[in-house]
Amino acid sequence: MIYMLGSQMEETDMETVLTTGIPAIFLITEAQFPQVMEELSINAESDSPLSEICFCKVEAQQECLYGTFAIPRLLDVLGSRYRIACVITEKYVVLVDNDGFAKRLVERIRRKKAHQGETRERFLYNFMAEFISKDAVLLENYERELMEMEDQAGRGRVEDIRSRIQPIRKQLLTLRGYYDQIADMGRDLEENENRYFAKKQLRYFGTVADRADRLKDRTSHLLEYAQQVRDSYQAVIDAKQNENMQFLTMISTIFFPLTLITGWYGMNFRDMPELDGGYPVVILVSILVVIICIFIFKKKKIL
Repeated sequence: MIYMLGSQMEETDMETVLTTGIPAIFLITEAQFPQVMEELSINAESDSPLSEICFCKVEAQQECLYGTFAIPRLLDVLGSRYRIACVITEKYVVLVDNDGFAKRLVERIRRKKAHQGETRERFLYNFMAEFISKDAVLLENYERELMEMEDQAGRGRVEDIRSRIQPIRKQLLTLRGYYDQIADMGRDLEENENRYFAKKQLRYFGTVADRADRLKDRTSHLLEYAQQVRDSYQAVIDAKQNENMQFLTMISTIFFPLTLITGWYGMNFRDMPELDGGYPVVILVSILVVIICIFIFKKKKIL
């Protein structure tokens, strides 16, 4: 699909673009990429096929700017990503996408924005801002989940916290790296190395970089919060283990003198005076030892 740049982006065709020379946005697949580049007389060197794109970046080439997007899916941050390649010249923006994600973003821009793409800078701002527009809601959901886990840890309910917090930390780490890449990409576009952009329009890229930085900062805050929740969980686990060890220690303390008594009177020496009628005495002594131990534990507030 091809769209003419303008306040309201309208569909057009290749013949119109080539004959009139109007600035345009191209949405193509990887299979169409060589033919479109040839028709537009653009020599773009792609690093790798779309399936191998792993980073968001932009680099200056002799005849164009070549960029890549690896955008996490909001419902599966650790899973596969939307992968888009982008070629920018003085007149055109070519988006290469096999999944149709770029097309959906452009349709959302056309449906929502009053100023859709008067310039390439405005369109790129709308495009990059659109695919991070829902990330603030995503981070808010992470924050709510962490707060819920913190409350559970405070109430001593820690059964599933460990299994839930580990994936969240991995997702937040992934998102932090992604926002860092978007921020760097916005700053690289703002540098305007090839002088493709008007100076007064460069503020759009700075706005994208600032927004990505804010998302990255919030993600870093959530990572610190997740560590605090994890520490709270570990503190509850340690307290429970200490209680168990304390209970086992008390049991051992009570039975140690009983073991000594049974060992002593179990020897059955001939001259022991307790051989005759000593059984009740041993029982009485054992009960007395248990009572004394419990009294001492109560007094020291161990029980």
